[in-house]
Amino acid sequence: MDESSFIIGVDLDGVVGDFYGAMRRIAAEWLDKPLESLPAEVGFGLDQWGIAEFGGYDKLHRFAVTQRNLFRDMPPIKDAPAVLRKLSMHGIRIRIITHRLFLKYFHKTSITQTVDWLDSYDIPYWDICFMADKGAVGAHVYIDDSPDNVTRLREQGCRTIVFSNSTNRDLSGPRADTWQDVERLVMDAKEEWTTGTLDLFGATGFRTK
Repeated sequence: MDESSFIIGVDLDGVVGDFYGAMRRIAAEWLDKPLESLPAEVGFGLDQWGIAEFGGYDKLHRFAVTQRNLFRDMPPIKDAPAVLRKLSMHGIRIRIITHRLFLKYFHKTSITQTVDWLDSYDIPYWDICFMADKGAVGAHVYIDDSPDNVTRLREQGCRTIVFSNSTNRDLSGPRADTWQDVERLVMDAKEEWTTGTLDLFGATGFRTK
């Protein structure tokens, strides 16, 4: 891992992009149901929307990306692009790490939409990695919302901030409810790294205040 810059590993869906809000609108169309009938509070597999009998999550996801340009058109989460621009101006290297290629046959579409979306919102990044094992690419601090990803990263000894939503309420902190919280936690960690007091891969003792 490059030790000349402080690196944050940033997930996209549910962290920078409003994945669940966008998917809810698309699912209402796909299911032919009123939007208000689909609960906004969901678990990671979206089971609360009753999608299983219509083909399940993979079918909905494929429709959302290939027919409704999900990764190009979803709105960002409030303040995410602006805070990432501020962090970049502080010399922090932003490494996008996303597992958007988990379904076959439309990888080119997913990658193209992702890059177009990042550029359209002027979101700065040095690297973009499409992979499941996020800890393999290296970062000093990670930001993710997936319970499985957060658990796996922490088991690997990676310092990981949970970006709060209804899928991860049971996870322990450090936790960011807003992108202002992300900014504070990342800047605190960068200061520790700069002064040599940050254990680069230790998952314990990360300040939450």
